Amino acid sequence: MAGLRRRLKQLRLTRIGPGLITGVADDDPSGIATYSQAGAQFGLDMLWTMPLAYPLMSAIQSMCAEIGRVTGKGLAANIKAKFPPIVLRSLVLLLLIANTLNIAADVAAMGEVAELVSGFDRHLMTAAFVTLTLILQIFVPYHRYVFFLKWLTVSLLAYVAVLFMVHVPWATVAKKTAWPALSLDFNTASMVVGIFGTTISPYLFFWQASEEVEDLRAKHGAALLTKPAAATRELRRIHWDTWTGMFYSDLTAYFIILATAVTLHASGITDIQTASQAAGALKPLAGNFAFLLFAIGIIGVGLIGVPVLAGSAAYALAEAMSWRSGLERKAHDARGFYSVIAVSVLSGLVIQYSPITPMKALFWSAVINGIVAVPLMIVVLLIATSTSVMGRFTSRRFIVVLGGIATAIMAIAAAMMFIPS
Repeated sequence: MAGLRRRLKQLRLTRIGPGLITGVADDDPSGIATYSQAGAQFGLDMLWTMPLAYPLMSAIQSMCAEIGRVTGKGLAANIKAKFPPIVLRSLVLLLLIANTLNIAADVAAMGEVAELVSGFDRHLMTAAFVTLTLILQIFVPYHRYVFFLKWLTVSLLAYVAVLFMVHVPWATVAKKTAWPALSLDFNTASMVVGIFGTTISPYLFFWQASEEVEDLRAKHGAALLTKPAAATRELRRIHWDTWTGMFYSDLTAYFIILATAVTLHASGITDIQTASQAAGALKPLAGNFAFLLFAIGIIGVGLIGVPVLAGSAAYALAEAMSWRSGLERKAHDARGFYSVIAVSVLSGLVIQYSPITPMKALFWSAVINGIVAVPLMIVVLLIATSTSVMGRFTSRRFIVVLGGIATAIMAIAAAMMFIPS
């Protein structure tokens, strides 16, 4: 067993940093529901969104990672130092609400899928997943916990495998990706808003910056401001890690849209409300194996997505309140930090028994994320380009330009969320 563990550690997957986990967490069960609906409703005509989103999401996440590595502090701690208190308090409060609602939607999807696969009651399975994620986050040190998170990212390959179970007209796929046939109506606009909203999500900004700090602590390293000699190596690693992680995430989302387009849409099934519904609908169309792959993928990414959602909220609030924080710390050493994680996840579980349906939770999470994303992205841009914060390690111009474009697109998307149909 020890020999196998040593061999696994030698593989490239175990040496990459927070970018991969962040990327996979972006394709959480609620994200899968959005991508599945895009493929079911619009067929191949929504594939173009993923090539466009890739450089934009990579740029904004790279800036967040750089902020964490350069300063040795998380995003919330940097906002606290540079902006008035009302800015941080407003962003953190909205993030906490949005993340809790998103957790509720995710654990509901995991429970529903587990019921489809195992036959056990969905509420029982949801409680089991919640218990598992809490035990791992609270009682397992970060340097061990992150090892298992990285290997859970392999679960995304399930969506690639689904495509081997069905016929895919690759020539048409390539054509539609480059030249979709879309009507400029409210339904199309709403779906584009939904895709970008679930792809460029505020909780990922806080998570990736904080995980760079965790990485420093785990390796007993120093912030680049205090140890500039490591800058070339570390910044190169951050860019490779982040752009690779986002590519993995973006490509998987592309494959989810494609898989549901060539199965559900092609069979006339155009309304998918949940990720579990997408998995169940695949069964008669693509066979049991494709259904199992899709379902296992939902559970796998949910086991990553829920801890990232809870963890990002905990980092943000702990830094805002100047509490001790970090997944490497013992529970008794960071009570406030771990309390936020526990309350977020358990609140998500409680919502399963309330009048708030998972789809309502997902809807309001998307609305709040739309409100938070734009000002938060502006704040990230200002911090990443500030010499008073970043010293000589401010973000490169092309990253900043891409981040600006991403912010403009998200501003348009957020505005469209409030335009009546």
